Amino acid sequence: MQPHPNTPTLKIGYWSAILATIFSLLYIIGQLAEWLNLFNSGGGPENASTPTGLTILMLPSLLLGIAFPILMTAIHYYVPKERKLFSHLGIVFAAIYSVLICMNYFIQLTLVVPHMLTGETASIQFLLFKPFDSFLYSVDILGYSFMSLSILFAAFAFSNKDREKTVRAFMIANGLLIPFLALQNHFHFLIWGGSLWAITFPGTTITLAVLFKKASTPAA
Repeated sequence: MQPHPNTPTLKIGYWSAILATIFSLLYIIGQLAEWLNLFNSGGGPENASTPTGLTILMLPSLLLGIAFPILMTAIHYYVPKERKLFSHLGIVFAAIYSVLICMNYFIQLTLVVPHMLTGETASIQFLLFKPFDSFLYSVDILGYSFMSLSILFAAFAFSNKDREKTVRAFMIANGLLIPFLALQNHFHFLIWGGSLWAITFPGTTITLAVLFKKASTPAA
């Protein structure tokens, strides 16, 4: 049985989906700008970010790490009882993702960026964020692999009909990106497949926002 219209589940689900969409789009725009060398990083996915690039990329990503587990929790309280195992697994993996990436991005924003701005990075070499060749980049792709695993499990909490069909399709598509994310350190070209996240993740959050919004109206 779905929650009564205008309950906190629907409101929190709607607004967390909206915020997740905004934060993800800000990150996507920032990443495209960096790959186009607008932040003087050298362009492309192989080069490390400048302090400006790190700030623009990681601030919305940090906020996404907060919004996403809230969204997954709202999904858990929205779906029928017989499908809550899948949404509960989604919450578990969302929590792992959130811890990994929030730790990573907080370190980058509060420790690494200030050191880069002063030009003193010798003492924090281990913490520098270099694509395909750093400890925290590995943490990053692990975190997003768990995010995709979270979304993949939660997809099966939805039915394959009516409004939920589109949500489920986007979520499964996002979940199928796991190999493209997890194996990037070994096969750098996989980042281009992983870049499809820029379509599948906002597609997931936008369709979820629509689902929650329509469910909150008496005619839904």
